Amino acid sequence: MTTDQPATPSIVYLIGAGPGDPGLITVRGLECLASADVVLYDHLVHPQLLRHARADAETIDVGRAAPQAIEQEAICYLIAEKAREGKTVARLKWGDPFVFDRGGSEALFLHEQGVRFEVVPGIPAAIGAASYAGIPLTYPGGGDTLTFVRGNEDDGKTRPVVDWRALARLDGTIVCYASASQIPHILTELMSHGRSDDDPAALIYDGTLPTQKTVAGSLREIERALAHAPQPQPSFLVVGRVTALREHLRWYDSRPLFGKRILITRQKEPAGELAQLLGSLGAQTIEAPMIRILPPLDFAPLDAACSRAGEFDWIVFASANAVDSFMTRLLASSLDVRALHAVQLCAIGQGTADRLARYGLKVDVVPAESRAEAVADAIAGLAPIAGLSVLLPRGDIGRQVIADELRRRGAVVAEAIAYRTVLVDHEREGPDVYRLLLERSIDVVTFTSPSAVRSFVSTIGAEPAADLLRPTVVAAIGPVTAEAALQYGIETTIVPAQYNVQALADAIVRHFERPS
Repeated sequence: MTTDQPATPSIVYLIGAGPGDPGLITVRGLECLASADVVLYDHLVHPQLLRHARADAETIDVGRAAPQAIEQEAICYLIAEKAREGKTVARLKWGDPFVFDRGGSEALFLHEQGVRFEVVPGIPAAIGAASYAGIPLTYPGGGDTLTFVRGNEDDGKTRPVVDWRALARLDGTIVCYASASQIPHILTELMSHGRSDDDPAALIYDGTLPTQKTVAGSLREIERALAHAPQPQPSFLVVGRVTALREHLRWYDSRPLFGKRILITRQKEPAGELAQLLGSLGAQTIEAPMIRILPPLDFAPLDAACSRAGEFDWIVFASANAVDSFMTRLLASSLDVRALHAVQLCAIGQGTADRLARYGLKVDVVPAESRAEAVADAIAGLAPIAGLSVLLPRGDIGRQVIADELRRRGAVVAEAIAYRTVLVDHEREGPDVYRLLLERSIDVVTFTSPSAVRSFVSTIGAEPAADLLRPTVVAAIGPVTAEAALQYGIETTIVPAQYNVQALADAIVRHFERPS
C-alpha cells in the first residue's frame, strides 16, 4: 500500500536586493534566491545577483522598481501564477520591499490569493546611498528627526503631497529619492517654507555603484547647479547638518581606482577573483571573457599521464587551469595525491602555485619569469636536466616553447592536453567591447594569458585591436602575455613583478597613483 506524500507547498520570497551594490544583499536573501525555480527582478537590480540563481531557474525582468498600477497588477498575477504551478518564486526588489515600493501591494495580493510568502528585508536605497557617500543620516547634534519623502516612485509624474512648512521647520535630516524634474520643486518648497538656503545638502547619483557621484553644497548652491547643468537621472536628496560630515567620512569614492572602468578578458570563473579585487579598490569592472575553458575532447592521454604520474621526475604546470584539470582526473582515478610524493613540481606563476596548494601540494620551484629559458634554468638549479622525465599538462593551443626548451637540454618530455580553449562569441553574449573601446569609455584592458590576447585580436581584428588599444592602458599579468600582445602591435603599459592577479591589481593602482 502506498501513501501519497504531500508536495512541498510553493512559496514566494519578496527579497530586498539592496540599493545597487550586489554585495549588499542579505545572507537570507541569497539563500532564498539560490533556492528559487523562478526569479522575477526589477530592472534596477544588479545583474550580478542573477549569478546566484540556479542555472536552470527561469529569470524574468519585470521592469522598473515601481511600475504603474496596471503593470503592477500584471506582475502580481504573474507571481501568483508561477507559485500556483508549484514553483518557488524569488521576487527581487530594488532596495527594501516595504520602503517606498510596491512590495506591500504584492504581499497583500498574495495573501488574498492564498499564496504563501516570506518577506526578506533589504537595505533601503536611500540609507545605502547615503552611507556610501559618507553621510550618516543621524548624528549627535544633527537633529532629532529623520524624514523620508516620496519623490520618484511613479517616475516623478506626481508631486509629493507634503506639509512643507512643517517639514521645513523640523530640526533633522530629510531624505528623498526624487526624479530630475522633482528635485528643483522640492528645493524651492523647502526654502520658501522656512528652510534656510544655507542649510547643507547633497545629491547622490547612482548610489552604491562604481558610477556614484555626489554633489554637496548649500540648498541654494545645489539649486543653482541644477539650473546651470540639469541632470537627467533621479538622485537621492539629503538635507541637513549631517551632510557636512561627508568630507570627513567619505570612503567609497576616495578609493584608489574609483571611477576607473577596467575590462577583464579572463575566462569567466577566475575573472571573478580579479573583478572582486579591482572592485574592492573602487573600479567599475566589465567582464568580457575572450575565452572559455572546456575539457579535452579525449581524456585518454591525460588519464594515461595521471596513471603513471609517480614515474615522472618533474611535472610542470603552466597555469591554474592545467592544475585543476590534471588534479580532477587524478583524484577521479584510483590514485590520490600520494602518487606525487616523489615527484618534483614546477609552477609557472604564483597563482599556479597557489592553486596547487589548494590540493595540499607544495611546489619545489616557481621560476622568476615564465619564459621557457627561465623555467629550464629554475629546474636545472635543483638537478641536471639531461635525462629527466618531465610531464607537461597543457592547453590545446599556444606555442610549446617550454617543452621544446626542456627537450633541447636533454629532458624526456611527455605532453598531455588537459583542457581546450575556445573563443567566446561576443556577438551573442557579453558586452560590446568594440563599441566601448571606440567610445574610449575603458580606462584599462587586462590580459592574463597569451590565449586571451589571441582571442581578443581574433574577436576585434588585428589592425583594429592595435588601433583601439593605443590610447588605452593595457595591463598584462606577465612578460609572456605582454610579448604575445606586442606581436599584434599592442603595447603593454603595466606588467607586475609577480605574475598573479593580486600583483596585477596592485600594479594598476600604482600606475594611477603616479603623478601625471
